[in-house]
Amino acid sequence: MTIPIILGWSGGKDSALALNSLLADSRYEVVCLLTTLTRDFDRISMHGVRRNLLLRQAEVVELPLEEVWIHQGAGNAEYEAAMLKSIGPFRECGVTTMAFGDLFLEDIRDYREKMLRQLDMKCLFPIWGLDTTELAAEFVTKGFKAKTCCIDTRKLPESFCGRDLTSDFFNDLPAGVDPCGENGEFHTFVFDSPDFREPIEITAGEQRRDDPFLFCDLASRS
Repeated sequence: MTIPIILGWSGGKDSALALNSLLADSRYEVVCLLTTLTRDFDRISMHGVRRNLLLRQAEVVELPLEEVWIHQGAGNAEYEAAMLKSIGPFRECGVTTMAFGDLFLEDIRDYREKMLRQLDMKCLFPIWGLDTTELAAEFVTKGFKAKTCCIDTRKLPESFCGRDLTSDFFNDLPAGVDPCGENGEFHTFVFDSPDFREPIEITAGEQRRDDPFLFCDLASRS
């Protein structure tokens, strides 16, 4: 009997790697992707990616999507209330586990586990503790494709905004930057994956600064 899983889905690299790991494991069945969006902008929270691109990801990966809406500048209380409200019905239907693509930040892991204990649910971290240099190389060799949608300009030059995550991208990262951006150095949008039915055609548009962050406005070509 498989364990039903909700996957916290940001649309980025680590979420896609976590999904790939779960789909390859016969113990689990991913029943839904869950994404937090900012109501004021109609975009994925933190990453700033347009909602229509998120919907396209769910379409090509052929999984249901649960949208969690919060307001701009929402604090932990609003975020947790919205998350628990969205997850609650799944818990009532017998889903007791939620997975996340976190890699090594203990405080984030502890926060997620504490939040889900309110629903008597467990957390699963399928790529936790993996070497991020090796994981970045695996991302390329397995055929994942992504583009940076946000960078922290305190840690990366502006030229990294809107770049594809190729081998050259990872080789060009400055010393001290985590290869998977786990410390918030960069965020990504995955437009192709071994688990996608087909690639998502995107273009990199205007860049917007919200110091210290620089966002690249990705859009669909179709």
